[in-house]
Amino acid sequence: MLNFARWQIFGITLICLIGVLLAVPSLLPSNLASQVPWAPKVNLGLDLAGGSHLLLEADTSSLTQQRLEALEDSVRGDMRRNEIEIAELSTANNQLAFLVRNPAQTNQAADLIRRQAQPTLMGGTTDWTVSTEGNRVIVRPTEAGQAAAVDNAMEVAREVIDRRINALGTLEPTIIRQGRTRIVVQVPGLQDPEQLKSLIGRTARLEFKMVTQGVTQEQLDAGRPPVGSQILPMEGGGNIAVERRAIVTGDQVADAQQAFDQQDGQPVVTIRFDSAGGQRFARATQQNVGRPFAIILDNVVLSAPVIQEPILGGTAQVRGSFTVESANQLAISLRSGRLPVELSVVEERTVGPDLGADSIRQGMIATAIGAALVMLFIFATYGKFGLFANAALILNVLLILGWMALFNATLTLPGIAGFVLTIGAAVDANIIINERIREELRRGRTVLDAIDTGWKEASTAILDANITNAIAGALMFYFGSGPIRGFAVVLVIGIVTSAFTAITVARMMVALWVRRARPKQLVL
Repeated sequence: MLNFARWQIFGITLICLIGVLLAVPSLLPSNLASQVPWAPKVNLGLDLAGGSHLLLEADTSSLTQQRLEALEDSVRGDMRRNEIEIAELSTANNQLAFLVRNPAQTNQAADLIRRQAQPTLMGGTTDWTVSTEGNRVIVRPTEAGQAAAVDNAMEVAREVIDRRINALGTLEPTIIRQGRTRIVVQVPGLQDPEQLKSLIGRTARLEFKMVTQGVTQEQLDAGRPPVGSQILPMEGGGNIAVERRAIVTGDQVADAQQAFDQQDGQPVVTIRFDSAGGQRFARATQQNVGRPFAIILDNVVLSAPVIQEPILGGTAQVRGSFTVESANQLAISLRSGRLPVELSVVEERTVGPDLGADSIRQGMIATAIGAALVMLFIFATYGKFGLFANAALILNVLLILGWMALFNATLTLPGIAGFVLTIGAAVDANIIINERIREELRRGRTVLDAIDTGWKEASTAILDANITNAIAGALMFYFGSGPIRGFAVVLVIGIVTSAFTAITVARMMVALWVRRARPKQLVL
């Protein structure tokens, strides 16, 4: 146990040196740390750095209508491919219904939809029920299918929010679901939540639809659009009738960037469609030259330009009353994907950085006092071996910071508690080793034999205890969220580093001292 080859000494020293160097940027004052932006640093959580806390609630009332509209396109395609003529297709009253012109094909049409409604996996839920009334086919959503759709929409919403916030360059946001229709968003370091709310709250449902021609102002005022059309408000005032079916939607946008119009220099958003969207957009503009089409964002018509010529490049410009900031936010929203549900803020809190600074100061004071008292006790109890244990303890603290910085981990107030706890665990390991060595000396073993046997026997107990603690920390990280995860991260990293410093680094220090001093007796 006390024999270390040169390559082992070199390897252990290198690991320790790397860990210490990684810890240095996190210990520097902020003005000095900013001069080395390439160096990894420990991120501070919301409770330490301050920031914004939002509780969002989703409005899932429109989810059924969205699913019915998506099903409508699928039904039209299936009926056309199977040469089944249909009429009076409607998605009103939370159901999809249509007439089959040839009554003999009614059952065939219903069977085609039933095949779509079947679960794709064994034990899956059925999304739709299909029934017939004469030659009319009626499709209604099931409760299980609606519940699954809500769950899927909330998970998609959480992922979209994550992409949007990270596009701002914000580090380590906490975005978790709460209950069935709520999402908690915590962003450290962001003191003004208005930009965050405007970015998150936008559904970013972009659609390109043809404008319905021949609609009178009287029909617009009365809210009576022609069959297959809908009336939408226009940005700046007024209403316009557009076809219900979209040419292209935001789901087919591959990229979006803020730009400036070459003619008047106004901020615009340039979007690039994916291959399928580009083909559909090109085909629609080829077939409708001379007709206006509407650019719609969240059910508001931004503009309705006339198609002067076919647009074949797979790109388009979205114009509106944009500033550079709002155009950039729209581009971020489109790149990150649209929210499947509308989100509203039901709770908002802003945590000031002064509170976090106070928490850090008090946490550091507690850590420093606790570590100093522990190190004093260790030195007073074990003498020279206490010095080795204290050196390993200091190295353990630096390694925890270094590896947290390397893994881009976030330190929270519970994380500081985990930090202090790992210091106690590291001290406990050194106490077990030194007490074991004492026992071996009392039994009459020689110094070298007592040290070697004591370390060997104590290491087994230390590893067993650390493995069980690491399992508990891993379970907390997997099942927990927010502060619990912060505590678990520090705890697990601390367990690994404390075992390394107590069993390996301290043993190497003792081995080098024994090799040089060759003591005949040992007082512990």
